[in-house]
Amino acid sequence: MKAVLGSVVAVAAIAVLVSGTAAQQPAPAPAPAPATITTKIGYIDVQRVLARSAAGVAAREQLEKERGTIQKDMDGRRQELEKLRDEIEKKGPLMSADARREKQEQFDRKRRDAARAADDYQKELEKKEGQLLQKVLQEVGGIIEKVGKEKNYYMIVEKRNAGVLYAANDADLTDEVIRAYDRDAGGKKK
Repeated sequence: MKAVLGSVVAVAAIAVLVSGTAAQQPAPAPAPAPATITTKIGYIDVQRVLARSAAGVAAREQLEKERGTIQKDMDGRRQELEKLRDEIEKKGPLMSADARREKQEQFDRKRRDAARAADDYQKELEKKEGQLLQKVLQEVGGIIEKVGKEKNYYMIVEKRNAGVLYAANDADLTDEVIRAYDRDAGGKKK
């Protein structure tokens, strides 16, 4: 029994020695904290760029000019239709049945033509607007990239379509992009 007791004491002594040595060793140094990374994220309000930049304003003016031309044509067609309708209403009872039917067919044909023209004009304007705005947006894309690199932004998002629920005013790069775009566009025109 003494031998067993001696073995237990010897094992206990070894355990105390091992644990004592472990306690005397310094704890491993904690891993260095990762360097704090400052991530700058900004946003652009593309609608404001289109509304306020010189190229966006010029594109809108061009569209309005074309809209005015189309409106003149449509007004002329409307006046012609009103004239025909008045003629049918006033002189219809005095006309022969064939003449009245012919005038009514002429009125219906011109009304259909005017409706088709209005649809065609609308589609044409939408297509033209898309092309003009797409051109401006492509040009702005390069400016956004340039501003992002110069100002060390990690990411720049579009305010309305990116689902930005909050953004500090100093993250808004829209005015800076407009100025850079106008400056670069002004340099290209010369």
